[in-house]
Amino acid sequence: MNRVFLPAAHTAIMKSLLLASLALAGTSGMPALAADAAPAANPVPKIDPAKGGSLYDTGDTARGLPACASCHGAAGNSTIVANPKLAGQAQAYLHKQLVDFTTPNRVQPVMSLYAKMLSEEEKNNLAAWLATQKPKQGAARNKETVELGRKIYRGGIAERGVAACASCHGATGSGIPAQYPRLAGQHQDYTLAQLQAFKAGGRNNSPQMGTLAKRMSDEEMKAVSDYIAGLK
Repeated sequence: MNRVFLPAAHTAIMKSLLLASLALAGTSGMPALAADAAPAANPVPKIDPAKGGSLYDTGDTARGLPACASCHGAAGNSTIVANPKLAGQAQAYLHKQLVDFTTPNRVQPVMSLYAKMLSEEEKNNLAAWLATQKPKQGAARNKETVELGRKIYRGGIAERGVAACASCHGATGSGIPAQYPRLAGQHQDYTLAQLQAFKAGGRNNSPQMGTLAKRMSDEEMKAVSDYIAGLK
């Protein structure tokens, strides 16, 4: 058998190519499949509404966390007009608000304090449980402004670029889950306070509402807040 002798330079080149191919195999070849496999995604935490209900009703005394029911009422139906009814609110919306309370976008002394004490799992559990509760009906109180409130809720204020509330929150105030909250039956005082906070810049977690509230008068905000209380 004849042997072929290659020049030393050619041999060095072939050796370099071989080493390069072996190196590539470590990052893109078949032997590297295990190393290249995408890391397993973090498991999605299981949401447990029952735990949320328990935390809502009893709080956690060890952490100084009071029962949510003490302010927001049994099953999320607050009887304190300054505190919102939470029953039947969309889960995603409730969770977002609890998160927002831990940021500068929505600062409220009591809720900001307690929201920061909750874990992500607890926020999800509370939101899930409240979403399953049945909201109690409210009622409009001011007959003199109910027509103005209805007009704004259903048709907006065209001359000032105020969109109809119904376009986002629904004709009956049921909202759009994960986007716009349920409003039907909410306390007049609470709804008005939120519109005023949006207008004054004290609440900054909804640019759309901040813009719209700035275009409304106090009278218009009071009228639509009262009308919303009677939606069902």
